[in-house]
Amino acid sequence: MEVLKIHDFPLEDRPRERLIHDGPESLANHELLAILLRTGSKKESVLQLANRLLNHFEGLRFLKEASVAELTSISGIGEAKAVQVLAALELGRRINRLAYEDRYVIKSPQDGANYVMEEMRFLSQEHFVCLYLNTKNQVLHKQTVFIGSLNASIVHPREVFKEALKRSAASIICIHNHPSGDPSPSREDIEVTKRLTECGKMLGIELLDHLIIGEQKYVSLKEKGYL
Repeated sequence: MEVLKIHDFPLEDRPRERLIHDGPESLANHELLAILLRTGSKKESVLQLANRLLNHFEGLRFLKEASVAELTSISGIGEAKAVQVLAALELGRRINRLAYEDRYVIKSPQDGANYVMEEMRFLSQEHFVCLYLNTKNQVLHKQTVFIGSLNASIVHPREVFKEALKRSAASIICIHNHPSGDPSPSREDIEVTKRLTECGKMLGIELLDHLIIGEQKYVSLKEKGYL
């Protein structure tokens, strides 16, 4: 059976031409991916390859976490194609963060959750992240302090406040995700919060909040009364 190539399709059905005339938003995910991949193989068209790639990773959600090795393990995806796809995905991540990186101001728990939601809600492990703020509640710096199951004896205040002192931060917001998608606080979450609050008072650096990120939802331990 002869494989249809992109040039065999009518002009109005070719992804590049449709993007030019109708805009990128008019294209399906596999069509956008086909533009990045550029070519298929002797056995399948680039559109078929793009579809197979998306199906393998169950859509964009897991594709964005793929490594070069995982991509090149798929028939028809060489190193060059893998690098092109990963470069495009990383550009997308960086563009998504641009709106928040220009001295983002946090006025509420919702602001803090919005700042990290897209990058933290899909993480497969717990990440403990600190936002360091100035006196105007502008974000000076964001740092991942710890990766792994949260434990009061592991998340040491020294690591949390060391960066605050280095950045001359006036306050901090601690954030961690629950890979389950349920942001309900655990006993360990509450213990860590109380311990960090006490240390912050001694150092004169206020812990403004501890946010727990779930699947498109969050919990503020300040709003829950634990700070």
